[in-house]
Amino acid sequence: MIWALVILAVLFVSVIWIYNSLVKLKVQVENAWADIEVQLKRRYDLVPNLVETVKGYAAHERGVFEKVTEARTRAMSASGPAAKAQAEGMFTETLKSLFAVAENYPQLRAVESFADLQKQLSQIEEQVQLARRYYNAVVRDLNTRIAQFPTNVIAGMFSFKAREFFETAEAEREAPKVRFDTPAN
Repeated sequence: MIWALVILAVLFVSVIWIYNSLVKLKVQVENAWADIEVQLKRRYDLVPNLVETVKGYAAHERGVFEKVTEARTRAMSASGPAAKAQAEGMFTETLKSLFAVAENYPQLRAVESFADLQKQLSQIEEQVQLARRYYNAVVRDLNTRIAQFPTNVIAGMFSFKAREFFETAEAEREAPKVRFDTPAN
């Protein structure tokens, strides 16, 4: 009888420990996703200033500005890692076209506000990549725990689900080149 109680107590404690470890990983995933959204919001907030600065020098490139604005809107409204990753890929591509336009205007590259904006964007891109890596690592840990025995039994009992990774298509993995060196005097 005592052994049966000991075994039940061990099982009960094990279930509690497994459940708590899954909750901890779930919270880490949610926190990591929130970090990605914060960095992306910083990026979204910076882009209109960048577009306006380029517009001042290349007003005739209206189509590029409209595409950047549309892609930004789509990226901001996308939800979930897969949809967000796809929208971000399209947004990154349109930013590349904006920077290609800016490259045709040496006087724009020499403007201090533009240089500051491109530096901020570069820093934000780095932060997005770091946040993405952390998120994907935590998702990997959660998904691995959910798939392992006996955790998978507990996860099933309490409806823990595997999460999606935040990945971009292979062609979109490279951040836009935002290097605009001022011409040497």
